[in-house]
Amino acid sequence: MASFTRKAIIESFLKLLNERPLNKITIKDIVEDCGINRNSFYYHFEDMSSLVEEIMVEEADKIIEKYGDISSLEECLCVAIDFAVKNKKAVMHIYSSASREAYERYLNRVSEYVVTKYIDTFVDIPAKEEDKEIIIKFFKCELIGYILDWMSDGMRYDIRNQVRRICELFEDTTRIAFERSAGKL
Repeated sequence: MASFTRKAIIESFLKLLNERPLNKITIKDIVEDCGINRNSFYYHFEDMSSLVEEIMVEEADKIIEKYGDISSLEECLCVAIDFAVKNKKAVMHIYSSASREAYERYLNRVSEYVVTKYIDTFVDIPAKEEDKEIIIKFFKCELIGYILDWMSDGMRYDIRNQVRRICELFEDTTRIAFERSAGKL
């Protein structure tokens, strides 16, 4: 029963968040929407910020679990973007609120996972461990920056097409960096 209530709270919150900004949603709105009392909300979440944080953590966990075996960097990047596209208004409301840090932590976690998984799966060139960490951080930061730029522009353009093009343009960049680290270039 507890997980049903928790799920109802999250669904009501996301529904409301797709309708209006975060600062216009109260706990009262959420509990009325899903037909529970305030105590039930506080049993599952400390406050509105913890609700936002837990949603972002769960979404990151879902992506990591669902896409453990990736076939391409492009596929993973598009999966990471899908949540934002599917919940565009909600994500923009979080992005424009005091809870923006929760979304940025989600984006950081998913981006680091995607880049690390890609490198571990597709790059078989031995490199110094410190170089590998630098390469992962570099591509993770590039990805996060690109997504945040897209969001600051109101998510108005088709980022999936641009991600595909980025993957084409920078296809061998990771391999070259690893070859340099291994002293092959």
